[in-house]
Amino acid sequence: MNPFVILFYQPILNLLVWLHNIIPGDDFGWAIISLTVLVKIILYPLSARSLHSQKALQEIQPKVDELRKKYKDDRERQGRELMLLYKQEKVSPFSSCLPLLVQLPFLLAIFQVLRDEVAAGSVDALYSFVAQPGAVNMVFLGVFDLKESSIVVAVIAGALQFLQTRMLVHKRQPALPGSADESMTSMMNKQMLYIAPVITVVFGASLPGGLTLYWTINTLTTLIQQIILFQKPARAPQPQ
Repeated sequence: MNPFVILFYQPILNLLVWLHNIIPGDDFGWAIISLTVLVKIILYPLSARSLHSQKALQEIQPKVDELRKKYKDDRERQGRELMLLYKQEKVSPFSSCLPLLVQLPFLLAIFQVLRDEVAAGSVDALYSFVAQPGAVNMVFLGVFDLKESSIVVAVIAGALQFLQTRMLVHKRQPALPGSADESMTSMMNKQMLYIAPVITVVFGASLPGGLTLYWTINTLTTLIQQIILFQKPARAPQPQ
């Protein structure tokens, strides 16, 4: 059997059905929300590490700008100095991407489960200890059909994405003397403040509502994690 099916598809399907079976109300939306929270808990160590890295990168951004300006005519020296700065500050510019990459198989599995199993009205590939759910109510709160796209849920997801990105962009220290006021990184951050929510809404409005609901709750929990993390005092600068 396909490893993806064994490692992701079947576990996600069975967990969703099991949650649907035990949660009162016969509403599959609550099963999706519960699954999202469980996946977030499982991936919390990676998410926390990613958020710490993003926060640290924002804190040292003025120093990064200063190095880029100082060595703008010497790309090789600039690269060495940036790597040295990251090493001194104990920050990895790539670690924030890892949780997203880890989360992609879960997202794909949920999409396929909603498309191939639940939306089709027949649930197969259940473990022996998971009972068949019978008819599955796919209308969340009696309003949102999780089999169909929902512009309302997509807009909510986009709004949460905006708040999450805005918090990252604005958690910056004042620029150091001599640093670039509008560096390329700063401009890209400002663009992502609006581009990321728009992409979320466009894609969310074209996907099944169940998948968009998953993405909405995932973004909400990430936003809550950021709020808690960013309330902590900024770390002290490393000696040069």
